[in-house]
Amino acid sequence: MLLRKILAALTVSAAAALAVPSPAAAAAPAPLTTTAAAHPVVVVGGLSGVALAYEPLAARLRADGYRVSIYELPGLGFGDITASARAFAGYVDQVRAATGAARVDVVGHSEGGLVSRYYIKYLGGATKIGRYISLGSPQYGTYVANIAAFLGVGNCLGIVACQQMTIGSSFLATLNSGDDTPGDVRWTAVRTLQDELVQPVGNASLADGATNVLIQDWCLLRVVGHVGLVLDGTTYTVIRGALTDSPVRPDCFAL
Repeated sequence: MLLRKILAALTVSAAAALAVPSPAAAAAPAPLTTTAAAHPVVVVGGLSGVALAYEPLAARLRADGYRVSIYELPGLGFGDITASARAFAGYVDQVRAATGAARVDVVGHSEGGLVSRYYIKYLGGATKIGRYISLGSPQYGTYVANIAAFLGVGNCLGIVACQQMTIGSSFLATLNSGDDTPGDVRWTAVRTLQDELVQPVGNASLADGATNVLIQDWCLLRVVGHVGLVLDGTTYTVIRGALTDSPVRPDCFAL
């Protein structure tokens, strides 16, 4: 039951990637509003997620005038995160070519935030990404990633990405060596106290000048889980503010 619950929650993370609009779809964007940035926005799904799960977030962004596509991680994100980052690098170039934009902004949920960050830090993405926003990404790992600690069977059931998200993994040691926030990218990391998959919750934060937003620091009674970060109205007001370089002012009553 616990494994089923964990995988179900992780599924919504990566799920938003399956319905990934192709870069060709991104080439026919809705007109930008005066408040929307010129950069296209790529929503990057998490482990085992399908894109339909991220459509509500994409719809909010489109309603605000952004050109949006959803990127599903290769193999639903079960494989090597560095390989997913290399594939994501190609996708970003396709979106840039299709839209004529020099840079794109990324909103990465869960593992999607790690994929995007690795791309920025090690694969040349620092010159192609304008704004980076992570939602519940285990930047410094999560105890929950070590499913064996809960079930006593195997090592993350052989799921490579899960092993890489375990606290102390060699992947995270590489990702977190040196500057957390390289380049002139604007970095924002959003987290929630009720995140059932990223523990400790502070591991979803970034150092080195990033804007870190804990939803409950602003909205004490707001209940938002790991998947809820994609659907929650208050969280969306943080995303929208980050995309317009506005001060952090979450709307605690947003639907």
